[in-house]
This record gives sequence, structure tokens and C-alpha cells, in this order.
Amino acid sequence: MWKWFLAAAAWQAVLAPSPAAASDLPFRPDEMLRYTVNWPSGLGLGEGDMSARLTKAPSGDVTGWQFEFRIEAAVPGFTVADHYLASATRTLCSVEFEKGLVHGRRTGKEKTTFSEGTARRKTTGGGTSDIPVGDCARDGLTFLYYLRSELAQGRIPATQTVLFGAPYEVSFQYGGRQPVVLGDSRVDGDRLIATVKGPASKFTFEVVVAQDPGRTPVRIKVPLELGDFTMELNP
Repeated sequence: MWKWFLAAAAWQAVLAPSPAAASDLPFRPDEMLRYTVNWPSGLGLGEGDMSARLTKAPSGDVTGWQFEFRIEAAVPGFTVADHYLASATRTLCSVEFEKGLVHGRRTGKEKTTFSEGTARRKTTGGGTSDIPVGDCARDGLTFLYYLRSELAQGRIPATQTVLFGAPYEVSFQYGGRQPVVLGDSRVDGDRLIATVKGPASKFTFEVVVAQDPGRTPVRIKVPLELGDFTMELNP
């Protein structure tokens, strides 16, 4: 975990809140972000998308959020096809999380329901398990939007447990300012390095968020079995 007393000044400068973002969630209620998936060499392998939309009751009252993430990529002999769907409250506490994945020959599908301090996980073709959680637990996809909302207000989330099937401890380190070239445009961004510790694994991934009010993820580097896949925002 990064040392606050050394980085506080830098964070205040880099992540200073803007009036448009500090008073509300920074992403749009109908946001759709599209990405290209690249091999470390830069070779294009596929595409992905991430969306957020408000959910409403029949009366028209806002009830919460639905987040969705898809990625499809392939190299000879190895296919990646992931689909995640999350439902959350207006304050970004998880209600339900569905995960389906294909990584080569490895496949999986499961659903986690959050209620009264318990996350109940059901796997297709497997069993059911209950995980004790707090009053406001977050799955991995909802946590990404929570991260954006915190950055927009000049904060980085404290180390916390995130549910992505099993519980994982997630912490962040600031990696400095990093420009990203997207097509013919240059986007100023901030690099974040996440350390993720699970019951039987530990890994890191990187995300570069734009210095815009929405703190839009413009580049995400994720370790997979064959190497680091990079997702870059389509301009």
C-alpha cells in the first residue's frame, strides 16, 4: 500500500475535485464506453465495452444502477469471452452480480446476491456458499465505478474487500501522470496500480483514468494466462 504522508501533496494536485463532479456521480446515466483489446505488441485482438445506466421503478423513481462489461478477444488456440452484469443501489452498494467467462478451455458462470450482510454465491454446475460482508459490499464491476466517483472527488478508496466470486483485498498506488494517445488525440491521464490479493492468488493490474470530470478509464492492462492484454478506449 502506498504511503500517504509522502504522496498527499501529489494526490491533492492531481485529483483535485471539480464542481461538476464533486456534487454527484461523475459518469452519465446512459454511458457507453467502447474499447479495443490489444496484445502487448499492439496487435489488435478484439473489442470490449462497458456501460452504465440508471434503473427505475414502474413509477419512474430511480432505484439504482446497472453496470455491464463485455470483452471478446482471441489468439490462435485461445479465446477470451467475458461478460459481467452488476446491479447496485444509488449509493453504489452491490445488489446482484453475474459473471460468465471463457478463458481458453476454462469456463465459468456464477451469480452473487447481496442481502442483509451476506453475499450468496451460486455457481452453475457447482454449489452455493455464503460470504459475510458489510452493509455496503461491492462486486468488482461496481467497485470500478465507485473508484471513479472517489477519484472525481479527490479521494482514493482505502484498501477494502471486493467480491469477484471469492473475496479479494484491493489496494491502489498512484503511478504518476501518463498521457495516452488515442487515435489522433492525446489524452492526459493518471496511472493507478492495483494490487489484488485473493484466497489463493495475488496479482496487479493497471488503469489509466483521464483527467476529465468523469475520470474515464482510457487504458486498462489486465494479466491473463497468455500475457498482459490491454484495453484502450476508442476515441
